[in-house]
Amino acid sequence: MSSSLHPLTSPFTSTNTQLAFKARTNQTQGFRVSCNSAQDDQADKKLILPKSQKLVVPSVDRRNLLVGLGGLYTAANLPGAMAAPITAPDITSICQDSKDGIRNMDTALRTTKCCPPSLGKTIKPFKFPTEKTVRKRWPAHAGTKKQVDDYRRAIKAMRDLPDDHPHSFVSQAKIHCAYCNGGYTQVDSGTGFPDINIQIHNSWLFFPFHRWYLYFYERILGKLINEPEFALPFWKWDEPAGMPIAEMFLPESPNPLYDELRDPDHIQKRLIDLDYAGTDKDIPDQQQIECNLATVYRDLVRNGGDTLSFFGGEYVAGDSPVAGNDPSVGSVESGSHTAVHRWVGKRGTPNSEDMGNFYSAGYDPVFYVHHANVDRMWKLWKDLRLPGHVDPKEDDWLNASYVFYDENEDLVRVYNKDCVDVRRLKYDFIENSDGPFPWRKSRPPQRRKSAQVASTPDVKTVEDTKFPVHLDKIVKVSVKRPAVNRSEEDKEKNNEVLFIKGIKYDSGKFVKFDVFVNDKLKEGEVTTPCDPEYAGGFAQIPHNAMKSMFMTSSARFGLNELLEDTNTEGDEYATVTLVPRTGCEDLTVGEIKIELVPIPKA
Repeated sequence: MSSSLHPLTSPFTSTNTQLAFKARTNQTQGFRVSCNSAQDDQADKKLILPKSQKLVVPSVDRRNLLVGLGGLYTAANLPGAMAAPITAPDITSICQDSKDGIRNMDTALRTTKCCPPSLGKTIKPFKFPTEKTVRKRWPAHAGTKKQVDDYRRAIKAMRDLPDDHPHSFVSQAKIHCAYCNGGYTQVDSGTGFPDINIQIHNSWLFFPFHRWYLYFYERILGKLINEPEFALPFWKWDEPAGMPIAEMFLPESPNPLYDELRDPDHIQKRLIDLDYAGTDKDIPDQQQIECNLATVYRDLVRNGGDTLSFFGGEYVAGDSPVAGNDPSVGSVESGSHTAVHRWVGKRGTPNSEDMGNFYSAGYDPVFYVHHANVDRMWKLWKDLRLPGHVDPKEDDWLNASYVFYDENEDLVRVYNKDCVDVRRLKYDFIENSDGPFPWRKSRPPQRRKSAQVASTPDVKTVEDTKFPVHLDKIVKVSVKRPAVNRSEEDKEKNNEVLFIKGIKYDSGKFVKFDVFVNDKLKEGEVTTPCDPEYAGGFAQIPHNAMKSMFMTSSARFGLNELLEDTNTEGDEYATVTLVPRTGCEDLTVGEIKIELVPIPKA
């Protein structure tokens, strides 16, 4: 591999409570903030008393709640604290400015007043579409003239609506801002947590929320141009022909699909880097294509071997996106998804607008085309029918819900359980590939034993390492494996997974570090993210917590194939190397371990 890829080196120099708990009683009411359609400075003044008295536990992990109460309550008499699904409130009456993850408020290029307009309507239950036609989403690089013309026409019609219309381009963009940057709280989740924001990233809510978001966005666009079969394009970055950004998004006048807050160098180059870390790789296009395909394979197969590794960790009522929690981020979300966001966003803007920050991402039409392919990744992952590729079955996931305006301007509550089958939602994807998808053949080649040394130099074990460790330089530790030389029968029952837990990072900036396992290359050989030793990366876009700019998360990396491909299945210990790429100056890691994770059955 070319040494101009990111090798196993770092841009950083090598230099050698307890939770406070206060329960609110019937003398203290939880505040519900109201936004009206005017979106003015006085919009956030309304106090709505809760329907019933609620136990409010600010910034306390629900799983630590019983301990924090000193045994005063049990699961029997405090059921709401144990588990309940995330439930979005009435988005038109309970909303606040979305300031999370926006480091430079004074110079922000988009508004943080992301509350939707209120039409005075009550929330209706969702009803599945009954039309016989199925919308066929199409590859953005291979659309017909009619498909492209209809798409342009629909976006223009959306842009022409007044900003305070629920179907307007601005209102649709603000949906992502409100749900991702602190617009809504968990006031209606479980027993009620008005002091804890809802965050639909970094957990198992990521895929279903964005699926619903695009479902209504697509139907609104179709209604605006009176095309009942209108379907969105998707950026097919998992196929070589689809990796360049589609021509219809390039600068021209006039072009409703163009957004000036895109990186001009990348728009000119056009070939996406699915492992983008903030700097461009000086490698030939063909090598970039091969690395991209390896990234997709890693996201869907190697690191997506079980439900939570693919979707992300559990996130329920009472869980704070910031304090005391570290639900793991899913393989696609932290991998190719985040790389595309950052690659498209304009470098040098105050907050990485547009695509480089969640609060502004929805202002770029590319956002929806990118997420249409992310949505397709969920479908492809299930269509592989590999062991462990099953949707979550927990009630807390199935019954998590969100509120959107539908194509008829009605408020609708939707649930995760109702979006698991795209056929019931009356849309699908046009697949124009002949034979297997190219990334299915992109498992990294097995490392030649002749290129490896018999053993690595002495490395501290995790037991001898003081955690948390700072990632302002390369960190290398030795981790004991739960078993060696596992049988095929055991591999069919359990995945060997590397856990990087308690990742505490500045959520106001882009961060990324890479993870390598069992790098035993001889001197002069360079390990890159395209090689079998590369387990994957942890990457985050700015999006959370103005009260405390630090957020906690975790990551999971599958080891079954990696150990085979690096000839290290028989090693008792695995050498884990964390390489900071960007934004890691104050990032810390709380724990590194390897466990056997049972493979869920369908």
